[in-house]
Amino acid sequence: MLCWNLPAAELPNLLDIPPDLTIPTVSDGPPAAGRRVAFTPPGWEGKGPAGFLYLPPEWNPGGSLPLIVEFPGNGDYHNALGDFSSGLPEDCQLGYGMSGGMGSLWLCLPYLERSPQGKGDRWQVAKHWWGDRAATRQYCLDAVRAVCRDLGGDGQRVLLAGFSRGAIGVHYLGLQDDEIASLWAAFLCHSHYDGVRSWGQPGDDAASARIRLARRGTRPEWISHEGTVAATRAYLEATGESLEGMTLVALPFPNHNAGWVLRDLPERRQLRAWYATVIAPRKP
Repeated sequence: MLCWNLPAAELPNLLDIPPDLTIPTVSDGPPAAGRRVAFTPPGWEGKGPAGFLYLPPEWNPGGSLPLIVEFPGNGDYHNALGDFSSGLPEDCQLGYGMSGGMGSLWLCLPYLERSPQGKGDRWQVAKHWWGDRAATRQYCLDAVRAVCRDLGGDGQRVLLAGFSRGAIGVHYLGLQDDEIASLWAAFLCHSHYDGVRSWGQPGDDAASARIRLARRGTRPEWISHEGTVAATRAYLEATGESLEGMTLVALPFPNHNAGWVLRDLPERRQLRAWYATVIAPRKP
């Protein structure tokens, strides 16, 4: 029997499968090959929280490698299955699992909200929803450009990824205008999708989401969800936008959890094959 045809209550728990990958701990010091470190884009020092940057073992200062940029889900989330989300960028998982920690830089970014502590231009992590959308947008632009300019990220091969809140944010933040939309070569949305439903946040209605979706064009997009992708598929078909380049995958687990990429699953193998294709070096 195919387990993804079972009722949701009968799907196996993802967390019963042991992981074969462990996210690297954060090290002190500057970025270096094989290390994950705190990273603050130029101009943001002393103003707000750090993002987190991983450089793979084969990284070298003069090289050029694909860059995965990732936003986390909402914080303080947990359920009866054992799923948990902190809302913090250091707890992202998708980029590392997709690449296996090899061949790609991985940059995890915070959402920003104004800090109640201190005065002036001071920011903290927004653990729930979007915080200050304009500040988060500028932080993202500055961070991606700095990594591509100074640390060997290939500006032609940048993928934007997110889980849950982050999956919605792939479009809600990453396609909010033409400038930030131009950064991305491809997209990964796991568990939720901008426009499928409203979450009571400004501009998250279906009509606004369709405007953002149109900025995608036909760039490659991986869309996955626990159990089923039927709601997302129905939304996309109703928009009238092209589904060219979209890959929709239902995971055979009920878990609201990005940790499937840390496990040896057929869906992870499919994701890695997709990623290898969409970030392959462009022909001259």
